[in-house]
Amino acid sequence: MANLNKVLLMGNLTRDPEMRWSSTGTGICKAGLAVNRTWKSADGVRQEDTTFVDLVMFGRSAETFHQYMRKGRPVFIEGRLSFSSWEASDGQKRSKLEVVAERFQFMGGRPDDAEPKAEAAAISGPPAPARAVKNQRYGEHPELDGRDIPF
Repeated sequence: MANLNKVLLMGNLTRDPEMRWSSTGTGICKAGLAVNRTWKSADGVRQEDTTFVDLVMFGRSAETFHQYMRKGRPVFIEGRLSFSSWEASDGQKRSKLEVVAERFQFMGGRPDDAEPKAEAAAISGPPAPARAVKNQRYGEHPELDGRDIPF
């Protein structure tokens, strides 16, 4: 039996992307996305619903996303679902479903403040020796364990 894990989303960022680096030098960016849906109910009243989705991306695409995206900006995401579970320090089991963004496309026109973030220069990457790991394909990071990333 064939399997398919594909997600296509278009929405607005709910917060500024956060950038971290793994111990191997791979860039990891996390962000939140709000996806709105509108419809008319049976009695003709317009209804609206918002779904909030956690995003994670790796490598050079993570760096680019972090550099140019800000809270409120529209974006189109193509990726896959990823489920993780762990035991918290208080002993309770926790779990999380997030989208691993493998591709993205900036939506809308270029805003007036489309210059790279000022702090991007300060967070331009890990020390040079660790950066040699960049040649991996998107989404293939078996050495990364989500519990090791502190956010």
